[in-house]
Amino acid sequence: MSAGRLGFVVSVLVVSATTGTGLSLVASDVGAAGAEAIVVAAAPAVPPPPVAAPSAPVVLREASPRPDPLQGWAVQQAGLTGIPVPALRAYGRTELRLAVERPGCRLGWTTLAGIGEVESDHGRYAGRVVREDGRPDRPVVGVALDGVGVARVGDTDGGVLDGDARLDRAVGPMQLLPATWRRWRADGDGDGVRDPQDVDDAALAAGRYLCATGPMGSDAGWRAAVLAYNDSSAYLSEVAAWAGAYSRASLGG
Repeated sequence: MSAGRLGFVVSVLVVSATTGTGLSLVASDVGAAGAEAIVVAAAPAVPPPPVAAPSAPVVLREASPRPDPLQGWAVQQAGLTGIPVPALRAYGRTELRLAVERPGCRLGWTTLAGIGEVESDHGRYAGRVVREDGRPDRPVVGVALDGVGVARVGDTDGGVLDGDARLDRAVGPMQLLPATWRRWRADGDGDGVRDPQDVDDAALAAGRYLCATGPMGSDAGWRAAVLAYNDSSAYLSEVAAWAGAYSRASLGG
């Protein structure tokens, strides 16, 4: 499904993992009521306190009003978390939208932020800059999935998304494989374009993918969703660590 930081070892359609196992980490996931999970050796365990969650209404149509109602929240949280404002808007908008579309899912913006950090540093991988429209100044494209240290995934998009007509590569800030994007593609910012390089679109697609695994309000549900994104305990542990860090930072901690 994904390729963290553009191509570390994984399994089957997953191409990423980083170190960080065996630690006692806190991961947060905020949904309609807010929930967090503690990870010990890469497994979330108990629900904790809520984070600073977005509260603006979400617009469920193909046109988004300007100025963005989440702008103030995103600017405030960017100062606390270090996440780029466009990425924060995307994560917050996805949480609010899925709270309406899939109220039982309870996906929170901190989980998306944890994944976005591990996958591409929120689109800033290798010095890229995330523009105000949510797109990095240079496309984010992962390594070729050639079976050498990574899973082998033959081309599924004719190179349209990843520029490789022989092998697939994960694309965009959330590092979605072309086949995954084809199934879950979304227009998260209502600009009329579905683009995996746009963090708004990529975050909504990733959120819908995560919610498809079932409710995320329990430790087992949260773990199942993140492992569906990337079936690696090391990946789970790192996402948990970042999600927890963003949760604490969002409250000024």
